[in-house]
Amino acid sequence: MRLLIALLLPWFAFFTIGRPISGIVCLILHLTVIGWVPAAIWAAYAVSQYHTDQKIQRALRG
Repeated sequence: MRLLIALLLPWFAFFTIGRPISGIVCLILHLTVIGWVPAAIWAAYAVSQYHTDQKIQRALRG
């Protein structure tokens, strides 16, 4: 679900993973027409990294 959000509303994806400053920067980038594609790619990458970090944390705990 976060990946879909990252593609449609890249700036909002950062807020869902707890990175509000990156979300604001991404929102500014998203407001430009040419910046929407890089913002979506950046958000998708950040969500992917978030999921990887969560898996590592679960592996270390269990």
